[in-house]
Amino acid sequence: MQLFDVYPLFDITPVRAEGAYVYDAEGTRYLDLYGGHAVISIGHSHPHYVQAIHDQIGRIGFYSNSVKVPQQMELATRLGRMSGYDDYQLFLCNSGAEANENAIKLASFHTGRKRVVAFRGSFHGRTAAALNMTDDPKLSAPVNMDNFPVTYVALNDPEALSAALSGDDVCAVIVEGIQGVGGLGSPSDDFLRLLESECKASGALLILDEIQSGHGRTGKFFAHQQAGIRPDIITIAKGMGNGFPVAGVIISPAVRPKHGMLGTTFGGSHLACAAAIAVLDVLESEQLMAHVAEVGARFKAALEAIPQVVAVKGRGLMLGAEFAFPAKEVRTRLLMEHHIFTGASSNPNQIRILPPLNISWQQLEHFIHALETVLR
Repeated sequence: MQLFDVYPLFDITPVRAEGAYVYDAEGTRYLDLYGGHAVISIGHSHPHYVQAIHDQIGRIGFYSNSVKVPQQMELATRLGRMSGYDDYQLFLCNSGAEANENAIKLASFHTGRKRVVAFRGSFHGRTAAALNMTDDPKLSAPVNMDNFPVTYVALNDPEALSAALSGDDVCAVIVEGIQGVGGLGSPSDDFLRLLESECKASGALLILDEIQSGHGRTGKFFAHQQAGIRPDIITIAKGMGNGFPVAGVIISPAVRPKHGMLGTTFGGSHLACAAAIAVLDVLESEQLMAHVAEVGARFKAALEAIPQVVAVKGRGLMLGAEFAFPAKEVRTRLLMEHHIFTGASSNPNQIRILPPLNISWQQLEHFIHALETVLR
């Protein structure tokens, strides 16, 4: 049997990883400034994380959600305290797309409506409803196109937002804290505050997709907290499990649960919860959000000082460096000549930088020097 051809692949086979580095089968060391799409939040093979998973699998790794799983309540309590949402509810699932599917389903249940407002450049996942809210028609098969009405508006356009929310048929507005695949575009703090007030006025729920931008990546627990708002629903995944598949939906107490409304087999397993709790342990004990705020600002300034960089988008350690020319060769040379992983986005002139949150300034400085060498 052959593998289904999904992605173009670099001819590199990582066999182990530690901290901000991965090592291939030939022993070559690569600096990882991409973290597998912002998944590696506390560094590869963090000893506390490894020990937590080892200890949990030695006891019990999985049983279904037909029984009590105490680790779920521990995770919800810790996550609520650290994020500032201890009065909200948590539904655990397996992936970001699944989190967004359940979030939009909850909004429709709660409001009795079906139209969604989403944003140009958005990416919310590759499952049916998530793709219907993703601004990239080429990703959608006919079966999942137009399965509910979606109105797309430009980010940071108050007039377009007001027009889209006119009427009484919108169940939710969904927006990324910082766009990932879309090229690091961000809703401004003022626009997020307007979103919150407009949603309240119209009766629509505000969903913040923090799948890439959450778990401390911007220096706050969630990117939207820079604006001081409280959305109705928040979706999380990526850095939540540091590589273990786990995701969640954080839900306002105004949304009342009913048995059968949501469900999952694997979501919130003993092992998934152990991974997610270990990530929170490290975020707290190593004060990683403060670290991100400090090194992220310094790193952004260093990128902006490079003459060929025309713009730096994003916050904290979720950044995109943009050039006046296609960035593909820059990324390839960084990888092949300097052994540094970076990412791409829908903007062909941009490289995306999503390192572990505990990366050192010396490691980022090494990247700056390598980038300057490539650009020369």
